[in-house]
Amino acid sequence: MKPHRIAVLFAVLSLAVPCAAAPVVSTEADQRGVSLTIYNQNLGLVKDRREIRLPKGSGELRFMDVAAQVIPSSVSMAAPEGDGIRVLEQNYEYDLLSPQKLMDKYVGREVKLYQKNPTTEREEVVAATLLSTTGGPVFRIGDEITFGHPGRIIFPGVPDDLIARPTLVWLLESGREAARQVEATYLTNGISWRADYVVTLAEKDDRADLAGWVTIDNRSGATYRDAALKLVAGDINRVREDEGRAKMMRAEAMAAAPAFREESFFEYHLYTLQCPSTIKDNQTKQISLVTAAEIPVRKEFLLRGESYFFHGPAGEPRKEKVAVYTEFGNRRESGLGMPLPRGVARVYKRDGDGSLQFVGEDSIDHTPEKETVRVKLGDAFDVVAERRQTEWRKTASDTYEAAFEIALRNHKAENITVRVVEPVPGDWRILTSSLKPTGGDARAAEFLVPVPKDGEAKLTYRVRMRY
Repeated sequence: MKPHRIAVLFAVLSLAVPCAAAPVVSTEADQRGVSLTIYNQNLGLVKDRREIRLPKGSGELRFMDVAAQVIPSSVSMAAPEGDGIRVLEQNYEYDLLSPQKLMDKYVGREVKLYQKNPTTEREEVVAATLLSTTGGPVFRIGDEITFGHPGRIIFPGVPDDLIARPTLVWLLESGREAARQVEATYLTNGISWRADYVVTLAEKDDRADLAGWVTIDNRSGATYRDAALKLVAGDINRVREDEGRAKMMRAEAMAAAPAFREESFFEYHLYTLQCPSTIKDNQTKQISLVTAAEIPVRKEFLLRGESYFFHGPAGEPRKEKVAVYTEFGNRRESGLGMPLPRGVARVYKRDGDGSLQFVGEDSIDHTPEKETVRVKLGDAFDVVAERRQTEWRKTASDTYEAAFEIALRNHKAENITVRVVEPVPGDWRILTSSLKPTGGDARAAEFLVPVPKDGEAKLTYRVRMRY
């Protein structure tokens, strides 16, 4: 074939095969709004709205600056209805640029090694082929193989299949060229929130100030600037793909406060921050949740028995700890009244010098309006309990009787009342007791025992059990 005919043939082929269009790249700079809904256990829902100019026809959109822990199967994209955009394919590119990944991509290819000449103290360039990266780089320099080379490795470029940031990639078909707003929605791991409370007791332990905070921990690999923030309360059912079975994900409620607006949503509660907030990557942020002053509180001394006390004869008397609790009602008249999420309540009190001292902490469960919050502070130092089994006998094949004496000694300077809870098993009935039972249910008997200051009180009772 003559040369001029070959040239004509190449010209015809170049017209017949169009060049692939360059991908459209969208970054955080295109963002027009972001919404973030956070669940309590390592899950967030992101809605990222951007303005992007798309060409007519088929093309690739690279949607960058997304969370590194995005759940790929949860991704969806939406455009204005009737805008003529069709999604043909979507991918999540997670082969991120790193020194090790870069070296792995260059196995079998030529690189440059910079090393300092010990004689001239100048850097010299050596061309080498990277043969392997297992256990360290192995090079061929000329006809020789070496490893542990002290020089710096210079790569000619970044391979196309390595990216610097997590990216969602769509293959789109657009009916026209125009700038339009698209919204990417996806779930991501690595972001959660919890509630923390600070309770400051008054001098007489009958009042307290409360401050609650939402603590957001973002390890998702993305920053959410000026985000519309929502928190979800409820039990969200999720399927964990790695385990192949459904599990429950606990997402907690949060209490109302001037910064938040609460609403019912499906079978859950939704709490919306009233102003945008920036949640940076690798940041722990606290937002005021609730404050209330002079809440009525009640201190309680509690002695709780063990079920094994009622399954056989006991030996020597035993000393037991008396726990100390403080409790308050989640009521509107106290400045509260909205659902409080499960979290940690830390309790403080001022000492004789007026300095705040830590007196205990406890986890509190999700607490609806009009329910009671109970916080265990610890065990009483000046209140001692001593239990003695005074009788044990079997009256039938499945029936037993037991008698107990519980001595309570109060070394404090004020009178107290100790609530004694006895977890009696089976079907039971109190036969005799020195104090009338005050409550309990089928699983436990309860007594309120007044104990004078610097004095002692005794509770005695006999119970018949059938089990």
